[in-house]
Amino acid sequence: MAGQIKSLIDTIIEKRSQGSSVLMLTTRAKFYLKGVDPDRYDRLSSDDPAVIARIKEIGAELGVTL
Repeated sequence: MAGQIKSLIDTIIEKRSQGSSVLMLTTRAKFYLKGVDPDRYDRLSSDDPAVIARIKEIGAELGVTL
């Protein structure tokens, strides 16, 4: 299923920011700092299991349950 990475990233950002634009930007920055570029993935991106695992790990570190 293509686009799972984009969906996970969007879910983490949405849940953590809860509508706050400041928290949205800081969450995106945390993805960059942890080595994942959220802008690199779109709904047509192929799903790499290693990247999916890394994103789930980042979500757990940020306190977001998926």
